[in-house]
Parts: sequence; structure tokens; C-alpha cells
Amino acid sequence: MASAKLTRTNGTATTGNIYTWSAWVKRGLSSTQETLVRTRTDDNNYSRIRFDDDGTLVFEDRISSSTVTNLVSNAQHRDLSAWYHVVVRVDYTQATAGDRARIYVNGSEVTYSSTTRQSQSGSSYFNSANSHDLGHYNSNNYFNGSMTHVHFTDGYSYAPSTFGETDSTSGIWKPKTAPSVTYGNNGYFLKMENSGAMGTDSSGNSNNFTVSGTLTQNVDTPSNNFATWNPLTYHFSNQWQANTNGNTTANGGSGSAWKTILTTLGVSSGKYYFEAKLISSGTNCIIGAVDINDARQNSSSAWYIGQSSTGQGYQNNGASANGGASYGATYANNDIIGVAMDLDNSKIYFHKNGTYQNSGDPTSGATGTGAISLTANTTYAFAVSSYAGTVWNANFGNGYFGTTAVASAGTAPSEGGIFEYNCPSGYQSLCTKGINSF
Repeated sequence: MASAKLTRTNGTATTGNIYTWSAWVKRGLSSTQETLVRTRTDDNNYSRIRFDDDGTLVFEDRISSSTVTNLVSNAQHRDLSAWYHVVVRVDYTQATAGDRARIYVNGSEVTYSSTTRQSQSGSSYFNSANSHDLGHYNSNNYFNGSMTHVHFTDGYSYAPSTFGETDSTSGIWKPKTAPSVTYGNNGYFLKMENSGAMGTDSSGNSNNFTVSGTLTQNVDTPSNNFATWNPLTYHFSNQWQANTNGNTTANGGSGSAWKTILTTLGVSSGKYYFEAKLISSGTNCIIGAVDINDARQNSSSAWYIGQSSTGQGYQNNGASANGGASYGATYANNDIIGVAMDLDNSKIYFHKNGTYQNSGDPTSGATGTGAISLTANTTYAFAVSSYAGTVWNANFGNGYFGTTAVASAGTAPSEGGIFEYNCPSGYQSLCTKGINSF
């Protein structure tokens, strides 16, 4: 949602001091405040739910220059691989101060580093006639990530168990897709399931939102969590820059030094596929897979795919990353590279715009036709390396390169994912359902 928002103006409220806001969010890296939802008259009169720049969750009501409610979580929510279920539950009619405003994450109330709550029968701007905005504060503080199943209930304070539940098999907190709630006059339910109507209200109230900027629909959901690039694994002193589009865009920035970024998910068995479109090739670039443990333990300040024996990749000069042997064609800006990683047979394959290099066949199993060998019994993550100026738009199965949808989807994996080219038979996206299928 970076540089995009959804907006609507409230009507007459059922009540101005009882409500619930619930949403599932997956963060991107940000060094600034990120607003999830706000309603605002000016800088002295507003209500807002946000992540602070340190990852803490904050709920605040500010009225006539005074902060009358301010709840700040102790926890710093900085796991960029995870979906968080955020619930803010408000009932200013409660006699007990601790019951008037509460923040929950994944079904449990957070512990607080700071607690200021309104006096009994206080009010909030969330049900005022101001615009109700998702994803930004005031031309800044945009939310850089993904958001889905957003509920607002006007006049009703609900526990998080109304909107989520524990999966009996995995033990993971998951959404209830059709919760039983009363929404009240200004209530809404944004499923964001229609790419052409992301602001459509499914509560029955027709409280639809207007979309500003470009919102990209994503198959990455709380029920099937997909890999992204992980900026928190910036390699040592040389960092990737400006990881945008829900951390699917990796920007190598400037500077003449190798740098490497890994995916949020790693695996040691199974078969996985992803694609990446080269936007800017810089000086040198490599795409492939690395041993997570080796990457973590290596002390080099300029580390790249293939520097260690377990890492393997495909360079833009056509060579393999480990050993530099001739492997395939060169590639350049706007080429799409597909990576098929078979950890059951310790092989990795690469295609350029749909043509597998070295006459590779990712379905050849132990034969490994045209494959580069990986190290057995190793936990791998997909990765890209850059010497300077490289930008990749990765498609881990969400169906987009940056904000551009695939031109014509190929054969999809059984556990979800949309790719430009055919996902090889027996392979999956690098996602939780894909991992659990093996």
C-alpha cells in the first residue's frame, strides 16, 4: 500500500465512543511511522492506529491538542515474514479504565510501555464526520505492506476471537472469513478480494472506499503466507535499499561492493519455483539460492551468491555463480529469470524468458538434466546479489512484477501462485501451503 490509500467519509454514527477495528497486516521495512487507519481534522484533532518507527503498535486519540488516549505496545512488531492480526477495541462507556481501549495482536492483548486512556464517556474521531483513511496519515506515513480482511464495527466492541481463531491442525491464529458481527451505521468489511474494486464494502452497508494511488492485489494471505525479500537480512555492512511493493522489489542501490538479500522463508526439502524481472542490471548481478546458515555465519562484509561452495546462481554474464563456468545466455534489463530449486535431488535450474538454460529439465529428478548441483542436507533461501545498482522485481507467486501483473499466466502450482511462465510439474511457490505439501 506504499503511496496509496483508501478513503471514505463517515455518515451519522451509531455511537461515537464504542467501536472495533480489526485487520490482518504484513509489514514491509520502514524506518518511519506507518499509519494503518486514521481520521483527522488537523494535527491537533485526530484518532490513529499506527506502527511507530521502532515497530511498536500505537493507538491514540488527540483532542484539542491533548492526547487523551495513548496506548503503546512493549513488543516491536518487526517480523516481515509474518501476518499480524491487529485489533483495537474501544468502549469509552466502561467504568474500568483498562476496559475502555485495548490493543490485541494475534488474539492476545499486548503488554504496554505506555497507557493513557480517556475518562469514562469520552469520545473519539473514529466516528466523526471526517474522512476515514486506510494506509496513510497526511500525505505521508504510508503503510508499506499488505492488508486484508479489514473490519470496523460502529457501536460494538468485539473481542479478537470474533474475527480470528486458532487452526486445529497448525495451531496458527487464522482469520474467520465470515465473522458474525453487527457493523452499525459506519461499519465496513473490506475483503480486498477483487483487484478492480479493492474498496468494496462487504458488510452490507455499502460503505465503499475510494482508492487513491496503485493498490496491488496479492495472493499472499494470512492463510497462505508467501516469501518476500527480507530487508532484515541485509548482508553485513553493504545494504540493499528501498525494498518496496511489499518487499518484492529489491534495490541494490549505489556503491561498488557486493551485497546479498535473502527470502523470508527457507527450506531444506521439496521443490520450489519463483521468477524475477531484472529492472536495472547495474555492474554485475546474480540470482539463485544460498545456504541460510552459511550466510548468517560468514563474516565477509561483501558477500555474494557463490562465494561459498553451497551457494549457486546464474550471473548476468551467462556464467554460473560458483566457479564461473559457462552456463547459459547473458541477460539484461526486462528479462525474466525463473528459478526452479529441487531440494529432494539437490539441483537448481534457471530459465531466461521461459527457456531453461543448459537444456535444463527441472522435472528430470535425480538425473538433473542441465542442472547445477546444490549441497544435500542444507537449508536454502532464494537470493539475489548485486555489485552496484541492480533492481529486481520478484514474483514469488503473487502474480506481479512490482505493480505490473504478469502478461499471461502460466501453469500454476497446486498450492497457490500466479507466474508468468509455467511452474514446473511437482514444484510449488515458496509459501506455507507449498512447504507443507511436501
